[in-house]
Amino acid sequence: MYKFIVFAHVLSAILSIGPFFVLFPLLNRMKLQNREVLDSHLEVFQAAIRIVKHAGHVLVVSGILLMWQGNWPWSTSWVIMTIVVMVSSIVFLARAFKPNIRLFRDEKIDLNTLVVKLRRSVWLYILLLLIMLWFMVAKPNLW
Repeated sequence: MYKFIVFAHVLSAILSIGPFFVLFPLLNRMKLQNREVLDSHLEVFQAAIRIVKHAGHVLVVSGILLMWQGNWPWSTSWVIMTIVVMVSSIVFLARAFKPNIRLFRDEKIDLNTLVVKLRRSVWLYILLLLIMLWFMVAKPNLW
């Protein structure tokens, strides 16, 4: 059972970060499209965010099960730092994408501003996830 949980955890980690790399070409194409095509690109963008959110749910549940099965104490420094980065990434994900897309649809920001904000947010989110991944893989003893 432990190996299955590890597999689910790794797969959900891949699904939590992978869709963001697909968004870079999409962001490049968004600058050149008419409104109808742009709306479909935004739908794809939001679908990728939904995949990431649901994969994150599996990631958290499987991580808790691995902690329980692996007898890791919750007070371990890498566990605490992973949780801190995870909570930060959840807050970031909630504030980085949907509000900016909503501002664009309400015509409060232009397309170029939207693309710049989304690209910056994608990079920052990838960085947060890579930091979290490093804590889980390297398991550093920070204190």
